[in-house]
Amino acid sequence: MAIMHDEALLDRALEGMILSPSGWRGIFAADGGEESRSPEVDDAHRIILAAGASVFAEYLKDICGSASPALIIGMDTRPTGQAIADILIRVFLAEGCEPRFASVTAAPEIMAYAASFGSGEKPSAGGSPAGFVFISASHNPIGHNGLKFGLTDGGVLPGSEASVLIEAFRDRMAAPDRISRGLALIARADTAALTRVYTGASAVKEAALSAYRRFTRELVSGGGSGAGASSLWDAVTRGIGEHPLGIAADLNGSARTLSIDADFCRSLGLRFEAINDKPRQIVHRIVPEGESLEPCRVFLETLHRRDPAFVLGYVPDCDGDRGNLVIWDEGTGAARSLEAQEVFALACVSELAHLVWTGDLRYDNSGNALNKVGVVVNDPTSMRVDRIAGAFDVTVFRAEVGEANVVSLARKLRERGYTIRILGEGSAGGIITHPSAVRDPMDTVMALIKLLTLKSVPGEAGGRKGFFELWCDLSDQAELYRPDFSLADIIASLPAFVTTGAYTPEALLRVRTGNHGLLKERYQEVFLREWEARREGLKARYGITGWEAAAYNGIEERRNLARFGEARQGGLRIIFAGKTDRPIAAIWMRGSRTEPVFRIMADAEGPDKRLERDLIEWQRRMVLEADQAAAGGESPQY
Repeated sequence: MAIMHDEALLDRALEGMILSPSGWRGIFAADGGEESRSPEVDDAHRIILAAGASVFAEYLKDICGSASPALIIGMDTRPTGQAIADILIRVFLAEGCEPRFASVTAAPEIMAYAASFGSGEKPSAGGSPAGFVFISASHNPIGHNGLKFGLTDGGVLPGSEASVLIEAFRDRMAAPDRISRGLALIARADTAALTRVYTGASAVKEAALSAYRRFTRELVSGGGSGAGASSLWDAVTRGIGEHPLGIAADLNGSARTLSIDADFCRSLGLRFEAINDKPRQIVHRIVPEGESLEPCRVFLETLHRRDPAFVLGYVPDCDGDRGNLVIWDEGTGAARSLEAQEVFALACVSELAHLVWTGDLRYDNSGNALNKVGVVVNDPTSMRVDRIAGAFDVTVFRAEVGEANVVSLARKLRERGYTIRILGEGSAGGIITHPSAVRDPMDTVMALIKLLTLKSVPGEAGGRKGFFELWCDLSDQAELYRPDFSLADIIASLPAFVTTGAYTPEALLRVRTGNHGLLKERYQEVFLREWEARREGLKARYGITGWEAAAYNGIEERRNLARFGEARQGGLRIIFAGKTDRPIAAIWMRGSRTEPVFRIMADAEGPDKRLERDLIEWQRRMVLEADQAAAGGESPQY
């Protein structure tokens, strides 16, 4: 295996790498194309992979107190996955580890498998795997790839531990022997040991699927202390038997083509049909939003005309940890795509109703919650979720964008006595349902299946109410409930908000300023000037009377921020209040840690799109002006 010795090429490859708790990502395709389907990895990235595997091996050895920890390796269906896996396996063998190759796995699958071996607090040494590496670049273009690292707690490393690994990698890449050391590690692997790893891959894959099936059933039915939890699974299957439902899937050649989807759905009695269901049959953009949902929408319409039971469809991304939905809309007589924020809102209604149904969320005679329950979301999640949580009398907590941040905050809150069943990144649509620590389209689909099938049963348990009727009652919309409700009825009952889609053109900017703390300092100067100029117009037209700035760094939220620059590289959110001081709109900004873009968003209460349009255009102008000032080196004035 001939590998480059060019220091300059390696430096350029390192400059293109994005290192974050959500994953290490870059363009790994040998020809350097973002949309490349080349299966080969360029030479510089081989050295990067060798260093990444080596520092993770040392990390596991330190945690386990063992010189030969076992670990799982899996990959999504990107063309470069196998070449990357081969390098990782060779280096882990050279470092004395015991790699177990699961081949193509969905992200939730490999994490459920890893979680089946322990709590993650003190991974086992030898024998049982102590952690995992997952090869994926999530929703990035097909020529990208990357690495996600985790232990056996069911998720990726939290931010604090990910930072330790990143720092060790940077130190390794600063060493004078970085290339020669990488070459030696790749070449050192024992051929017989390498053969054993590949020979055992099918058994590892079957074990991963089995663990994932068990985990998903537990997750759907819930493990709460309430008496209702044990009967929920039976109630769902009975509901499907009485009112058949069909699921359409556009798997887009993703890792979910080789996961549990079809078998799991059919085991519940659901009808399941899929397109693009062969591995690497990637026929459209990977990110499951906007135009990427159109093939599934058309497919659902075709299926529904043949069989009216088909009312729901989903599209995952390449690693299968995220999926957005299409539905059959009874009102329009056609299928339509849901926005990511709508998907998350529906899941919140379902999973909070789940807690009420099982008795894990109870109320006193005045309607006040008797249990400490929360919902954890990322900072650009729409305030629609706050309205839903308010109806259930539970609290919304926000963390900075990044799955690891949301999961870490939820764990902290559970230590404080909160029940956190649902969490996730509303701006991306994917939900995380405890005890999972990763987004999963199966969880999203099943949240809606529960909403549709767990209906009110007048004669059972003194008149137990179904999920949708519980929501209608708690949100003061009892008049909306009818026994033959549809998905469209549920969506119509959601609080009305208009929110900028995370992948729409107006949400994406390119900024020149690398120091985003400085950019936000300049932005504050622009915003204060603009606020004074526009405040009367905003009040007269939209009822906006004031604002508050909030910063999100990791799991920390700081409200009433005096200096916007304190948000640093994290999220900055301006929350606008209405005439009763109730938040009615917001604008948000943050530079991506996984893509070379700067994201902005606007969120506005009500069905009228004008406020969201005005806010997002205003936000774009202010951010670009601030970027120009920051790049020019001007000093901010407060």
